[in-house]
Amino acid sequence: MTKSSKPDATRSGRRIKRVVLGLVVAVSATLGLSAWAQHGPGGHGGMVGPGMFGGGPEHMGRRLDHMLDGLNATDAQRAQIKQIAQGAAADMKAQHEAGRALREKGMQIFTAPTVDAAAAEQLRQQMLAQHDQMSRRTLQAMLDASKVLTPEQRVKLGERMKQRSDSMRERMQRSERERPKS
Repeated sequence: MTKSSKPDATRSGRRIKRVVLGLVVAVSATLGLSAWAQHGPGGHGGMVGPGMFGGGPEHMGRRLDHMLDGLNATDAQRAQIKQIAQGAAADMKAQHEAGRALREKGMQIFTAPTVDAAAAEQLRQQMLAQHDQMSRRTLQAMLDASKVLTPEQRVKLGERMKQRSDSMRERMQRSERERPKS
């Protein structure tokens, strides 16, 4: 090995390590975003957000009813919001399946004998586009639902979301404190 080839080999090794690390981070982020998309920002069965649109129609209907009960929503509001949520749920289900396929592709790239940096980058771009599409669809459903609710109902919903988030954070902190140290 000549002196000039050693730096190239070192750079190449570093580049491969960065790609592998990037892929691990991308897969981890994908799993985290997928969990968020399934369970919403408030944890499992979040009040609003992507989690509200997951699960079967019956489960989603119960979550929506629970949310709307606390807001004193009218029957007309309930019907409109359920229709918005059902449309979003159908779209989100398709997006979830697309995300699963991308994650599987990521594992194939990562576990190959040689990691293809270009394929990993292309996959990362696809994942970003897919997450952006899910985010846009979720936002659109939330904006549509916000048009159905009164400003007072939205304030009340925001307060409930904050309480739920605070409660979840407290449970997570308590769980962390109670977890045995290794």
